[in-house]
Amino acid sequence: MSADFPATGRPPEIRASDADRDRVVDVLRVAMGDGRLTADEFGERMEAALSARTLGELAVLTADLATGTAHAAARAEEVVRIDQKGGSVQRTGQWVVPQRLELRSSWSDVTLDFTEAVIVEDTLLVEMDMRGGALVMVTTPGVVVDAGSLTVRYTDVDVRSGGEPGVPVVLRVRLTGRMKYGHVEVRP
Repeated sequence: MSADFPATGRPPEIRASDADRDRVVDVLRVAMGDGRLTADEFGERMEAALSARTLGELAVLTADLATGTAHAAARAEEVVRIDQKGGSVQRTGQWVVPQRLELRSSWSDVTLDFTEAVIVEDTLLVEMDMRGGALVMVTTPGVVVDAGSLTVRYTDVDVRSGGEPGVPVVLRVRLTGRMKYGHVEVRP
């Protein structure tokens, strides 16, 4: 995956397919049938879904419908690889959290911000092979990070993420692999 992002420093949005748009329209039809959307709301959202270019645009249309299919518009990629030497990589805003993330970096800073991320799976496996630099993860309530399987050498690990009483876990992040000469920070 290239680090040539637009001037915003954010990775480009993942493009939506016709099948992604059709899934959102199906979710909207069910919501209207259940009485969660009025006919006018359905019409507006359907028009927006059919003209959406990215998965982030689609996810917004179903985010307030809170069913098991609320994020049916977004499909998580099975594996995303970040291969970076020097510099920094950021996943911020409405990015779709994959099932597995491979971090292969040297002397780079990687930031994974889950505050607006589109979470469609309940588990994220982060396989690390990092030398130098830092991994910073910004979590929200319901995101739990486990660094117990991570092998470190000359690395500071600061994980302040855990289950909070009364908050259901929506994503479990498991860090595996190795980190040398770096810093791992997980903060709410």
